[in-house]
Amino acid sequence: MSMINIAERHKFILGKLHEKGYVNVLELCKELDVSGVTIRKDLKLLEDKSLLFRSHGGATIHNPYTMDKPVNEKENIRREEKQIIGQAAAALIVPNDAIIIASGTSVQALAKNIQPKGHLTVITGALNVALELLRRPEIEVIQLGGHLRNSSTSVTGSYAEKILEDFSCSKLFLGVDGIDLEFGLTTTNIMEAHLNQKMMATAQKTIVLADSSKFGKRGFGRICSLEEIDEVITDSGISEHIVKKMEDMGVKVTVV
Repeated sequence: MSMINIAERHKFILGKLHEKGYVNVLELCKELDVSGVTIRKDLKLLEDKSLLFRSHGGATIHNPYTMDKPVNEKENIRREEKQIIGQAAAALIVPNDAIIIASGTSVQALAKNIQPKGHLTVITGALNVALELLRRPEIEVIQLGGHLRNSSTSVTGSYAEKILEDFSCSKLFLGVDGIDLEFGLTTTNIMEAHLNQKMMATAQKTIVLADSSKFGKRGFGRICSLEEIDEVITDSGISEHIVKKMEDMGVKVTVV
């Protein structure tokens, strides 16, 4: 396939990008029989024309950098997907469980779907989650305190982190702003990322709730690598390639 010109290469790259949502430099080198330098120049030119976003080792069709949006605005994005993800997550709660629910709209959907069998203890830093659960007498809510973030209506900071040291829970249900196979799990706020790390240390198992639009995106604050989590619950919009890669890393992937 060598000896093809620059226009044909660009057409091939864009075709593959629209088909898969991402391209990998090494794969393109093999398929087009050109050097990595040539492919990187091609990707730079295509990025300059706003046709793709370059990422580490390749390129993606979507902007990988996710911006902080208010939680009430986020709630209306992919509402149906979040609802079915929330239902699947709620089914994992066992009688007399003690769990942590982090912040975000995916975990808020979980809170709405919880049907406790017996007593349930929930630790959360998110006000919207706490208010959702307060109406249920069979659920004991432990609200973390600290600095309240306007955009996520959740607390961050050393007070919240310190309280967590006194507890041990079976599961953490975690919402994220981005999941990148190489960079890991991210959120748009570094303080929230830090609190999420402490929550992971308090829980025996970390279950991530993320709709398929979160894959291939990166927020500013890194929470952890994919190997550090136990399960991801997502919707059927996720690509089989990403599911396989995560399963190879030892992560259980539940597609609903």
